[in-house]
Amino acid sequence: PLPAAPAAPARPIVPAVPARPGNRATATPTDRLIIVALDPGHGGEDPGAIGPAGTREKDVVLRVAQLLRQRINATTVAGNPMRAYLTRDGDYFVPLGTRVQKARDVQADLFVSIHADAFTTPAARGASVFALSQSGASSAAARWMANKENQSDLVGGINAQRQAQDRYVQFTKLDMSITAQIKDSLQLGRVLLGEIGQLGQLHKPQVEQAGFAVLKAPDIPSVLVETAFISNPEEEKRLRSSAYQEQLANALMRGITRYFAKNPPLARSRSV
Repeated sequence: PLPAAPAAPARPIVPAVPARPGNRATATPTDRLIIVALDPGHGGEDPGAIGPAGTREKDVVLRVAQLLRQRINATTVAGNPMRAYLTRDGDYFVPLGTRVQKARDVQADLFVSIHADAFTTPAARGASVFALSQSGASSAAARWMANKENQSDLVGGINAQRQAQDRYVQFTKLDMSITAQIKDSLQLGRVLLGEIGQLGQLHKPQVEQAGFAVLKAPDIPSVLVETAFISNPEEEKRLRSSAYQEQLANALMRGITRYFAKNPPLARSRSV
């Protein structure tokens, strides 16, 4: 008898790639995934801020991002399944520009960078949300915060000045896109601020703006969430609490869902 034909090799399971609106004559709610890029700040040799009891920002924000990822991956908005993408899913260093590029590579619909403030005095407290600014910071504190966060690359040995110049040349061609991005980012920021404000005190009642390098994707609404002041002993204790980390993830999830309810992702075109 003839030998049996070899079995066809199993086809690898390929994750669904979000379809770009406009690729088809008609778009249905299930055409593509909604992708949310989560960016846990710092990592590796860059611990971020360190609280009075030794809590490291990089550890807390990674845990909150992982909890939020679980919630996003279990959520559907108007028939569209959501998926979270983490710019880092372990304790390692990622340059600021690479974080932005990773989000663009997966055609993210949103970019949420997660941090935990420190200030020069332990009395500072409350959560904040930041969007990008093209025309200077909205306050001296916002400028101080952006300058501090933008120095993360120096810890990892990155030539931040040269990279900033390269990115400046790249993004100055995209001023109109950035203007639209900032408008969407402010909308997202206001919704997130409203949800986080239900957990405790806000540092500022409005979305602040400054030149954060990590918010400069020209085509993705991007915000930076400072969850609390890790330099405040009381807030550090809350940040260490798994129950509070769960509450933070729940609040951020509610805000993201509310944003998409008002801003259906299929209505947005992609330019990546």
